[in-house]
Amino acid sequence: MLKRLSRIFLAPLARLLFRPKIIGRSRVPTRGPVLIASNHLSFADSIVITLVAPRSVSFLAKSSYFTGAGFRGWISKSFFTAVGAIAVERGAGQAAQHALDSGLEVLRSGEAFSIYPEGTRSLDGRLYKGRTGVAWLALTSGALVVPVALTGTQDLQPVGSKIPRFAKVVVEFGAPLDLSRHGSADSGRARRAATDEIMEAIHRMSGQELAGVYNEPPPANVSERVRRFFRRERS
Repeated sequence: MLKRLSRIFLAPLARLLFRPKIIGRSRVPTRGPVLIASNHLSFADSIVITLVAPRSVSFLAKSSYFTGAGFRGWISKSFFTAVGAIAVERGAGQAAQHALDSGLEVLRSGEAFSIYPEGTRSLDGRLYKGRTGVAWLALTSGALVVPVALTGTQDLQPVGSKIPRFAKVVVEFGAPLDLSRHGSADSGRARRAATDEIMEAIHRMSGQELAGVYNEPPPANVSERVRRFFRRERS
């Protein structure tokens, strides 16, 4: 019910207030499983996508948005539920697989799900190398992939800002991609090739400078910095 109400009220209100430029909206299939793969510039990206897409789109959000106490916690939980967020624990390994499994469940139910192949926000505006979880989802579910290029969302809600600002935002939806020709989700080569095709489509639309490496958050401690150093030395 909350998701339906958000489509009726929140989406038109957001488009009226912020007036984003939307390109290729009709390219998004309105039925069946669809995986929306976007570049990632801002915390607001997922909300922007789900409010301008022609159908409800689910996305992952950290679990703390759903577990707050009191009135503020209720507001947070209600809002993120309304815009299609799915609570997940952040992390690697089992947590990351759980996040992918949550997305797979959405796709297998015939709905739309959005994901950021870069993994985390680009703080310097470059487009980073895609991680192959996006291809695993597409090849496992059989869903079409709609590449998306966002521009200006980093100004809509800059890092550290809690309140959205007025900014020139462009959302471009690309032509749907059928990645099944790359092979099975069990094949690392197929996942890599499919991911690269998605990232190439995003790059054509966004025009971002290519970073050529994975986007990783800053190391949390000395041991993590050492681990990354030796990993680079081996590569």
